[in-house]
Amino acid sequence: MDSPVPAIAEAPKGAPYDPAGLERGSAGPGGQQTAEHIGKSPGQLMWQRFKRDRAGVISAYVVGFFVLIAIFAPLIAKLYGKSPYTLYNSATGKPELFDALGYPIKPNGGISGEFWFGLEPILGRDVFTLLIYSIRTSLAIAVAVTILTVGIGVLLGVAAGFTGGRTDTLIGRFTDLMLAFPSQLFFVAFMPVITAMFVAPEDATPTWLRIAVLIGVLAALNWMRMARIVRGVALSMREREFVEAAKVSGASNWRIIRKEMLPNLVTPILVQGTFELPLVVTNAAGLSFLGVGLVNPTPDWGLMFARAADVSETVPTFMFFPGVAIVIFVVAFNLLGDSVRDAFDPKAAR
Repeated sequence: MDSPVPAIAEAPKGAPYDPAGLERGSAGPGGQQTAEHIGKSPGQLMWQRFKRDRAGVISAYVVGFFVLIAIFAPLIAKLYGKSPYTLYNSATGKPELFDALGYPIKPNGGISGEFWFGLEPILGRDVFTLLIYSIRTSLAIAVAVTILTVGIGVLLGVAAGFTGGRTDTLIGRFTDLMLAFPSQLFFVAFMPVITAMFVAPEDATPTWLRIAVLIGVLAALNWMRMARIVRGVALSMREREFVEAAKVSGASNWRIIRKEMLPNLVTPILVQGTFELPLVVTNAAGLSFLGVGLVNPTPDWGLMFARAADVSETVPTFMFFPGVAIVIFVVAFNLLGDSVRDAFDPKAAR
């Protein structure tokens, strides 16, 4: 009896027949290849999927807009003609702008052609320059914390997943122990203690030291999620054929990790990193709001919220601009993280 002849997938209309191409790359509808997938690298396919996600593209533009504001904040302030450290209150020769209690005389918090977003009550700083410099400060801290978080998490996660055995057990239990701590409570408790270790009680804490301690505390208590994700991926990857082949060929552990495992860990690292950064922004703002982060006159989102909470009944617009800005940034970055995840892993359901 004649053996059945296997069906041959047809090439899409208008595309050249490529039997080899139909067997490689990403599958189209029904499991067949489409011409747009043939001959393209995984990175090109990822970028192609990302461009089709309208929410992801819009979120990327919004995040890019905030990054540009942070980078060019000094230039914007120079063109605007004001500084976030200049006080426009009655004590500095501007009594016509504030009443006897220190609140702006003009409606809506003093919004005018001269002061686009109004004036800060009591101190009298320009809200527009204060906001753009607050974005600059918050993003700089968040980027530094995210880099440290990714570095620590990847290092411990790869060490646990690749080595296994007792090392995996020790790192895993230590990670579980750190996750058990109430992070917000420890943020509040550790900041004053660590700062007091470097500065005498009668001396003022330098701004650079506050920023360094804030970055260190946030990074030390935020790496666990990244470590667990990387550990899980590395644990499954160490049994893969290409890792076993590298071991058989005599490659060192460091070479296997660097050449074989890390390139395949880019996706979970990048996706988790996009979710960590906005979380760090809100955590840093929360610490400053509670009085254990940055302090005046350093521009900071959390400090703006703290001052706005005191004057919200009299000047509600002072809460409006930083509140809208941080909500837009966090939502845009979270949507961007979703889009990046879907672009790298199209099978993942949103």
